[in-house]
Amino acid sequence: MSVKINRLSNGMRIVTENMPGMKSASIGVWVNVGGRHELESQNGIAHFLEHMAFKGTKRRSALQIAEAIEDVGGYINAYTSREMTAYYARVLENDVELALDVIGDIILNPIFDPNEIEVERGVILQEIGQSLDTPDDIVFDWLQEVSYPDQPLGRTILGPADKVSKFSRDDLSGFVKENYTPDQMVLSAAGSVDHNAIVAQAEVLFGDRKPGNRPAFVPGTFSNGERLENKDLEQAHFTLAFEGPNYKSPDIYTAQIFSTAFGGGMSSRLFQEVREKRGLCYTIFSSAGAYSDTGTLTLYAGTSGDQVAGLAEITMDELKRAADDMSDEEVARARAQMKAGLLMGLESPASRAERLARMVAIWDRVPDLDEVIARVDDVSTAMVRDFAGGLVQSQAMAMAVYGPLGSSLSVGDLQARLAA
Repeated sequence: MSVKINRLSNGMRIVTENMPGMKSASIGVWVNVGGRHELESQNGIAHFLEHMAFKGTKRRSALQIAEAIEDVGGYINAYTSREMTAYYARVLENDVELALDVIGDIILNPIFDPNEIEVERGVILQEIGQSLDTPDDIVFDWLQEVSYPDQPLGRTILGPADKVSKFSRDDLSGFVKENYTPDQMVLSAAGSVDHNAIVAQAEVLFGDRKPGNRPAFVPGTFSNGERLENKDLEQAHFTLAFEGPNYKSPDIYTAQIFSTAFGGGMSSRLFQEVREKRGLCYTIFSSAGAYSDTGTLTLYAGTSGDQVAGLAEITMDELKRAADDMSDEEVARARAQMKAGLLMGLESPASRAERLARMVAIWDRVPDLDEVIARVDDVSTAMVRDFAGGLVQSQAMAMAVYGPLGSSLSVGDLQARLAA
């Protein structure tokens, strides 16, 4: 398999990987814009814009966009994150040109019909309402907010209903003009693809677009914080966050391996101690996420209100213990899980195209898989213990809890537990 990268004169990058034996392909455009690139008054507009991309262009109606892909048995979708918006399709090998034409059309030629804006506004307001009714969604938004207070990185991706209710056609057009410039885009494709053909088509579709001069985003600064909301639910949804390394930090692999060993699976410390031995919850896990300038190690558990404080204290005890006695066997198991997850995921053209886009966006290149595996293998038990020890020593954390609160709990309580 071979990765090829080209850059158009306006800065747009094109990366492809041909996968021999495949009869399908995944292709899309990843734009380096998300929730953290919004002004406070714009909170939610990146996500609104993603919805509007499918609501009609100068060449196709909303129905024609859907029919163009589905008539050939394909699939098209999009998503918005805090740092990126993606538009992608999965099609058979003979329909790659069509898929790129449709994706280019919805990105470059949206008409933002006022009637469609109002229809989609209603859809998004329903999505916001659904999120507010889903405790294990809303608690993570709260955790993000208290981890990065009064910062773009801490705001919800969907945005608040009062702001979404006011976005106008001019607001959408202005956001596109400032952020959807070719120097902020990566066109990625994997599967049965012809690199030269994709580059030639990209030149036709995007080549006349001018690069932009977008202001730098506000850096993320992690902060201690907490939000606890007492609510008559069946469970208390407990979340905890520690600051982690950013994408480019050499510690990112250590953080991911620690997270896997600590709470990433059925054999992890948290799962075994909190669920299997004590029966305090059904779901408990940790994950290590990263941004371009910071990162977050996140813990989640759902438990009864009268047990949430005890669960939190056990979590602190297990964190301290991990800094002292995380074993070679646990680290080896986490390394194996991480490598297997990476390699298994890359059997899919969609996963591979996503990885290509993200690697080019972060590194301006695609690290060889052997290089990545070597970095994973280089993480030692001592490095994992030191990482855990750094979390214990810093005592910097944020917490959000939603549900019945049977006893008092605060970040200060947990910090004292770590210091004890």
